[in-house]
Amino acid sequence: MKADIHPDYHTIKVVMTDGTEYETRSTWGKEGDTLQLDIDPSTHPAWTGGQQSLMDRGGRVSKFKKRYEGLGI
Repeated sequence: MKADIHPDYHTIKVVMTDGTEYETRSTWGKEGDTLQLDIDPSTHPAWTGGQQSLMDRGGRVSKFKKRYEGLGI
């Protein structure tokens, strides 16, 4: 294996948006740095199952529903 090709892997502190903290190992920053998160799994809709809505742009959804309304879908 070649020497000096791998990044420095060290311990950092991660602070979530609700203030909880944990230590992990990372290549981000320097030893002992703190990573302050703006978005995390406790707040982001992708993880929390946020409100989803179906956008009807140009009547496409309504056209589809009208065309196939007799099929029992």
